[in-house]
Amino acid sequence: MKIITVIGARPQFIKAAAISRIIKQQDHIQEIIVHTGQHYDQKMSDIFFSELDIPRPNYNLAVGSGSHGKQTGLMLERIESVLLKEQPDGLITYGDTNSTLAAALAAVKLQIPIAHIEAGLRSFNRSMPEEINRIMTDHISDILLAPTQNAMHLLASEGLKEKSFFVGDVMFDSILFYKELARHKQKEFINIPQKKYYLCTIHRPENTDNHTRLQNIFSGLSELNHQVIIPLHPRTSKILRNIHYSDNIKVIEPIGYLNMIALVNNAEIILTDSGGLQKEAYFLKKRCITLRDQTEWIETLENSWNFIVGANKSLIVEKSSIKPTGPQTHAFGDGHASEKIIHILNRYFS
Repeated sequence: MKIITVIGARPQFIKAAAISRIIKQQDHIQEIIVHTGQHYDQKMSDIFFSELDIPRPNYNLAVGSGSHGKQTGLMLERIESVLLKEQPDGLITYGDTNSTLAAALAAVKLQIPIAHIEAGLRSFNRSMPEEINRIMTDHISDILLAPTQNAMHLLASEGLKEKSFFVGDVMFDSILFYKELARHKQKEFINIPQKKYYLCTIHRPENTDNHTRLQNIFSGLSELNHQVIIPLHPRTSKILRNIHYSDNIKVIEPIGYLNMIALVNNAEIILTDSGGLQKEAYFLKKRCITLRDQTEWIETLENSWNFIVGANKSLIVEKSSIKPTGPQTHAFGDGHASEKIIHILNRYFS
């Protein structure tokens, strides 16, 4: 059985690592990895393949940055060429990026079965490109692999119940596999005692492209009572030239997955507009402040493990002092989502 896996951004590399590790154990499955080049910077892309032991891509489409239409169109054309050449039995696509949608569109037009991993997420905010990508991908895919029961419910509400499967979250699989290795990976450039810093990431255009929102976020961060470490996306670092913030904010270069997990594991609080980091914080039992106006991961909100504050300076400060009011749920599965996914793909792609 030949499967093509399409990836293009950091969260997809992490998810693919969990799946590829199980595929390696299957003698009858050949995996061909296609990297769209959506994240092309070495610190945002290459490092993940080396440290997570993901097989090097068989194809790198080198699409790079651009408008959503241009980027998706180039991906669609180049993925189609690979599919025509390789003639796979099925295609795996992950998450909600332009790479996700382009892969699904290319495959469905060639009548190649599609498995969408992390199906069923909804923010109900159609201004987010990710929302459009995930909705369209779910509706043209053949197998929907949901990370939570809430995702299953949302898929059923859209008439997709018959092709939906609850498997759990593959990022939970990755955390369980890599967290011990990450424990020894914290770099010397962070010379701060354990639990005496906050970790923050900001990358979504709704924040980085809006000067008022970004300034409000940094004003809130400036008032927190510990140092705030921000591994900054290359796209965002230029924007900070016109943003005012205090000396308690330490901006560092982007880092790899293992170092990021080490930073999360040692932090007091996580502040982020990333969906993936909200989950990683939750899996490592860290409080989270979400710098967005909604979240797809509503399970993390239970018992005050995560708060949605948007770009509200006062809420950033207020919610950072609130402790969880109860235990976490087991909404994200049992840490064996990857094995369940491969079992399902064996049934439907063979």
